[in-house]
Amino acid sequence: MRTRRTMLSSGVAGLVGLAGCTHTRPTADDGSRGATDGTNSDVSDADSDGGDDTAVDDTAADGDETRIGFVGDLMLGRSVNERWADDGDPENVWGSTLPRLRELDGIVGNLECCVSDSGTKWPNKGYYFRANPSFAVPALEAAGASFVSLANNHILDYSEPALRDTRAHLADAGIARAGAGTDRASALESVIFEAGELTVAAFGLTDQSEAFAASDTEPGTAFATLDPTVSATRSLVGQVLDSAASHDPDLVVASLHWGPNWETEPRAVHERFGRWLVDLGVDVVHGHSAHVLQGVEVYEGRPIIYDAGDFVDDYISYRDREGVRNKRSALFEVVVRDGDLDELVVEPIEIVDEAATLADDDVAEWVRDTLAERSEPFDTEIEQSDNRVAFPLGDE
Repeated sequence: MRTRRTMLSSGVAGLVGLAGCTHTRPTADDGSRGATDGTNSDVSDADSDGGDDTAVDDTAADGDETRIGFVGDLMLGRSVNERWADDGDPENVWGSTLPRLRELDGIVGNLECCVSDSGTKWPNKGYYFRANPSFAVPALEAAGASFVSLANNHILDYSEPALRDTRAHLADAGIARAGAGTDRASALESVIFEAGELTVAAFGLTDQSEAFAASDTEPGTAFATLDPTVSATRSLVGQVLDSAASHDPDLVVASLHWGPNWETEPRAVHERFGRWLVDLGVDVVHGHSAHVLQGVEVYEGRPIIYDAGDFVDDYISYRDREGVRNKRSALFEVVVRDGDLDELVVEPIEIVDEAATLADDDVAEWVRDTLAERSEPFDTEIEQSDNRVAFPLGDE
């Protein structure tokens, strides 16, 4: 049986039209390096030395455990920005989840806003999300953010200057970012961050807001039709995975902003795309966009989180929409033990007064039951006891 790392290399080699793209630590767009001493992770370059052939490296000592948190949308603009910037302590946006976040070895999320105090509004958009750097950057640092995807439909709300600012501020803070850049090649760059003893490669893609797509000469997002049968998509994914494989990471994460809002089930094409990525060697598929929880599939021992919902925002609460409950979501913790993916643990959360909070008993029960129900179509094994819910991972 082929190992995961062999699958990543051979899967990429089999794709058509491959072209390598640089795999870097985050840099400001003027070429300067960002800091590398973040709370939970260091962003670093890695050398390709061959390594062994397992996707999650077995060089860690027996008994080692690494826990990486995955959250959905982080919308730090509008009322969230106004409330917590005026509060004077940016970390308060994380509410009662902050101690839990700080226990983790890494945090991955979707940054659903630009971080800038400049730029002009993109024409003819309904909603504009921008966070002040003096609030948003310290808030992300306080949570120990390791990687954020910029591949979404709000990163260019305030046009190119705000995108450049966002990339620069994150680089200066030592927070890895991918999925949008100064041109297409930049948007498609994967990045590396450290989580515990693991080196993690991550990239971002989106099929939302094609008008934001980067070109060979213009800034924008890593936009693609997220369908494995589309030849252009296969070529694009080949570029990204080729760069990831060249640095021999222990874990590969795909962060995908896909599908329309308010849908509680993933589109069939996205199910196929997520499984295809796993077949190519991706270890964690991190989905977001719908603003609501969707199911989890464990495919070939790897988690596909079809939609992680929203972790913090100021959106209206759609209590009357059947099954939506967009203020309720989860912190998904991928646990690696002794070098192997072991389980995906779910911590229910609720957005209360523009802050992420640990869910009370009633909300936690709703989150657990909803995830179980929405994961059932994928025949996903779920372990539930008392207030704990987990999805077993790893090769059988």
